[in-house]
Amino acid sequence: MTEHQSSHLTAEIIDEAIRELHSIHDWLRWSVSQFNKAHIYFGHGTDNPWDEAALLLAHSLDMARITENLLSLRMTSTEAKVFCDLLLQRIEQRIPAAYLTQQAFFCGLSFYVDERVLVPRSPIGELINRSFEPWFKAQKPARILDLCTGSGCIAIACAKQFPDAEVDALDISEDALDVAIFNIEQHELEHQVFPMLSDGYDAIKGQTYDLIVTNPPYVDAEDMADLPDEYHHEPELGLASGQDGLELTRRILSEAAEHLNDGGWLICEVGNSMVALQEQYPDLPLQWLEFERGGLGVFAISKTDLVKHQDSFSA
Repeated sequence: MTEHQSSHLTAEIIDEAIRELHSIHDWLRWSVSQFNKAHIYFGHGTDNPWDEAALLLAHSLDMARITENLLSLRMTSTEAKVFCDLLLQRIEQRIPAAYLTQQAFFCGLSFYVDERVLVPRSPIGELINRSFEPWFKAQKPARILDLCTGSGCIAIACAKQFPDAEVDALDISEDALDVAIFNIEQHELEHQVFPMLSDGYDAIKGQTYDLIVTNPPYVDAEDMADLPDEYHHEPELGLASGQDGLELTRRILSEAAEHLNDGGWLICEVGNSMVALQEQYPDLPLQWLEFERGGLGVFAISKTDLVKHQDSFSA
């Protein structure tokens, strides 16, 4: 146990809280204080200690969320003990809240998650909510590929946004694909979203799409070594991508054109590796996107430009 993880939330402190705290509001305030003392990292669904505590508290009470009219209500000692157990795991083991609740939200949809998949948090969700305009303003995509699908959240959200589209969801991890299949079934989309085990594009040779959307692993070696402890609960296969973070992205770019229909687009997230990508392909006309709700490192590129610059991928 590292120094910042050494337990300050002792049994005596928890017993005192169960005796003296009364309302849900009391418990939320106390939890925020515990999170602040522990210096935990936020970024797997919430970005502040109040929302993180409210999420865990709602889960412990079997509620969808904590609303203002609930704040004055009291918890039983049994409910308090369940909540304290979640707090202990969150603080001492640095387990992201989404893994403790086994639930994450993306594009307003609920997804089952566990440590076989990354916690959904991509800014690509904002593009899905906008129906990928302006790239598909007139003609909606009929065939969509979600490469590196993980939990299936992007594929499922795309299927919900484009109910007439066929969506293929590929991943190299059997464990991740099992989670994706579960989520596809939960959303009753077996007729529209098709999961496949695949190393890159290998399982779809000869197939083409109007849109390829992908959130591949893109963390470089230096950043992997410096990630907060919460990230080490996520599968490394979904995060790390070689020394410069672009090992898989280079392959995605080099093979994308042959899997895109005329007029098709590739949307890809590379996060902090965007600088390395720009340095490696300075002439590639990548459209770097801006997001109202924050996020960076997502680009769009057309099939036309991919074909025009195909030689640069083998340089």
